Amino acid sequence: MAKVKLAIIYYSAYGTNLKMAMCAREAAEAAGAEVRVRKCAETVSDEIVQSIDAWRTTAQHMANVPDVTHADMEWANAYLFSAPTRYGVSASQLRAFIDSCGPLWQAGKLSNKAVSAMTSAVNPHGGQETTLISLYTTLMHWGTIIVPPGYTDPIQYKAGGNPYGVTVTTGGSEGLTPDHEEAIKYQARRLVEFAGKIAN
Repeated sequence: MAKVKLAIIYYSAYGTNLKMAMCAREAAEAAGAEVRVRKCAETVSDEIVQSIDAWRTTAQHMANVPDVTHADMEWANAYLFSAPTRYGVSASQLRAFIDSCGPLWQAGKLSNKAVSAMTSAVNPHGGQETTLISLYTTLMHWGTIIVPPGYTDPIQYKAGGNPYGVTVTTGGSEGLTPDHEEAIKYQARRLVEFAGKIAN
């Protein structure tokens, strides 16, 4: 199989998707992939970010993580996206980056690459599934090969059973559970496995 070069691209305001991205990196590297973790640039004013404790703290934790660039997208032969849901679709920070990728898409530099996605929301019915499906709709336009976890491992039944990708409910005391972590690692390993079969 070809060497997998995986770009894990995330946006995180309060830290959940940062944790999800790092968990996925651990599993992907253990599976033999070369991994770049990249965050989406913040589009909200610094004044607002600094005014909310959790947002400010997360921004500080991510200060040394490079922003994703078009060069990262060209380098990778597989993508894993992770971002919170906002009103049933991906956070605008991720959408802003995706919308900037038009020139790469037009040049065919995003096609034929394995891709998967994860998300989070405050409440159980906060739009997790629509977020992933809408993101996959965009990725179909790119010509990527979508690799969802499906119901292909018992961990899927323990961690919420979402066949589209791991979703984490952040409200209350649940947060990122050990089952979520195992589901994320499984999704990352599955993506690396199929990316290795697809990549040139």
